[in-house]
Amino acid sequence: MPEGDTVFLTGERLRGALVGRTLTRTDFRHPRLATADLTGRDVVAVRTVGKHLFLRFSDRTSLHSHLMMDGSWRVFRPGQRWSMPSHHARVVLAHTDAEAVGFRVHDLDLVPTERESRFVAHLGPDLLDPDWGPDHESTAAAALRSRPNLAIGEALLDQHVMAGVGNVFKTEICFLLGVSPWTPASEVDVDRAVRLAHRLLTVNARRPRRVTTGMDAPGRRSWVYERTRQGCLRCGGAVRVADQGEGTWARPTWYCPRCQPGPAPA
Repeated sequence: MPEGDTVFLTGERLRGALVGRTLTRTDFRHPRLATADLTGRDVVAVRTVGKHLFLRFSDRTSLHSHLMMDGSWRVFRPGQRWSMPSHHARVVLAHTDAEAVGFRVHDLDLVPTERESRFVAHLGPDLLDPDWGPDHESTAAAALRSRPNLAIGEALLDQHVMAGVGNVFKTEICFLLGVSPWTPASEVDVDRAVRLAHRLLTVNARRPRRVTTGMDAPGRRSWVYERTRQGCLRCGGAVRVADQGEGTWARPTWYCPRCQPGPAPA
């Protein structure tokens, strides 16, 4: 599932492939944008905020996309075989040397650049904001403290608190904090939680593989996430998994009962 680091890296790749170039072909395969044509426009910037991505054009319009659960942007050489089936493509932006394809990108909008805030104004501080500093950290920590009865695992996923944390980082942050994901936020060191979130996303922002342990080797890249078969990387004990959250917001959550004491599902 795309998280803030994935979106950031996607933005870096699109920036390198598109910015400063004039589009020679565009193809929107999205009901809301089926008649849109950006041919002849220059790509002037790429911006990411949490899990949101904006492509800005020379006519002061922006293409907003959210990768949701399974969306992705990929860059190809002209004529190169796509790495996903063409029926999954929702938008193609091409120039003479490259084409960027948005696969399974269901959430697409063309808006005036000055109205980008309508998509991100509600978000907490962006963990990959290049200007991240003490004010961002204190704002995110205060937001966590304002949810004292909410389980820390659910609070970390709340993009109103801080933008960019997804299920992988939520799971691993709880492990590094040494608490069960079902521990109330009021019983957790929220300042440390924010610092961990910022550090983990920052070190992964330009990596092709996500690593939360500092060991980029097969089977050693996460402490407990998806380790029900291998066991906890720290103690070797059994790793359990249970859904956390309600309805469509429920997410599988891995934890080590030995390393993460606290409340947990029966």
